[in-house]
Amino acid sequence: MSAAVRVFIILLLAYFLSYFFRATNAVISPDLRRDLGLGSAELGLMTSLFYLTFAVAQLPLGALLDRFGPRFVHPALMLVGAGGALLFAGAQDFLSLSLGRALLGIGFAAALMGALKAFSLWFPAHRYASISSLYVALGASGAIAASSPLAWLKEQIGWRSVFEWGALVIVLVALVVAVGVRNAPGGVALPQSTQTGHAGVIWSNPDFWRMGWLNFMLGGGFLAWQTLWGGDFLFKVRGLGSLEVGSILFAFSLAALLGFLLSGPLADRLGLPRVLLSAGLAFTLGPLLLALWPQMPVALLYAVYLLMGFTGAFNILSLAQARLTFPTELTGRAVTAINFMGFMGVFLLQWGMGIVLGQSNYSTALLVWSALIALAILAYLPLAKAPHRASSL
Repeated sequence: MSAAVRVFIILLLAYFLSYFFRATNAVISPDLRRDLGLGSAELGLMTSLFYLTFAVAQLPLGALLDRFGPRFVHPALMLVGAGGALLFAGAQDFLSLSLGRALLGIGFAAALMGALKAFSLWFPAHRYASISSLYVALGASGAIAASSPLAWLKEQIGWRSVFEWGALVIVLVALVVAVGVRNAPGGVALPQSTQTGHAGVIWSNPDFWRMGWLNFMLGGGFLAWQTLWGGDFLFKVRGLGSLEVGSILFAFSLAALLGFLLSGPLADRLGLPRVLLSAGLAFTLGPLLLALWPQMPVALLYAVYLLMGFTGAFNILSLAQARLTFPTELTGRAVTAINFMGFMGVFLLQWGMGIVLGQSNYSTALLVWSALIALAILAYLPLAKAPHRASSL
């Protein structure tokens, strides 16, 4: 096994856990409602705190990864996440449950960004989109584990025990990352920029905002649906049981895995901006159909979830686009800035949908979401029409 492949596999273990823990609430939401008496707004806020702390952590994380690399930054954060899992498992009220969820977000803040920083040095630039999409596709199997398998497991041992054992697994994987991952190949130093104003260069770039807002609405909405509201919709609107909901979410996550796998090769072949734009347009059909026809036949319901899972996964291309837009010494800052936009999208959309549901219904919430995605697509159009060009400092 080559050193690059070893680094890929070890970091993948951590990313699997990140996807698993972010997606658990879609399956255990009825248990949380029952055991702690949570309403829709509380459930949305608590679940979204993972993404709020995850997003806020991206701001210092980019500079830390550019300076120190992922080898120790990543596992140090994972230990915080292990504490969060234990707190979540023992929570008896909304506050402690929320704090545990927030600590889990901090714990996995570097699961993807640390890997993308490492891959920028371990793999050639022309393979970056394909390697990144493969990594996310395989890591997304964590969401598959958090669907039907989690529904079965929590029926056997209870949702609290799932998180207690999960905390131990997080600690073990953190140790494996610290021992088995090097920041860069032997003899290669982490590139350091001698210029100042890095944040200004990134955040003042109009192309960054076009990518960022699309990731906010598409990537953020994709995860908000996968990790909470997609399951809650099936429980409340369709009246399905846990195993049935787990089965549909399993299909969603399996389609997402396929989307992650194909997004990189398709982008390399057809052009990244055009592929991302097409996926965004197709994804928008999902919430629109669910809003207009919530009681559609089950077979069509599966098809809509498959469509949303597959096309929503293409949001990962916005990270590859940021990597290709900014120079290597700013990779950490650039991809974490884009990731910040995406996870702020999850936080605000997940919380916001809970607020809307407290006042109205799913059809209204889904129509609003569809309109917001369409506006983000319109803002992104100039990038899809123009040939790609790298920014210079």
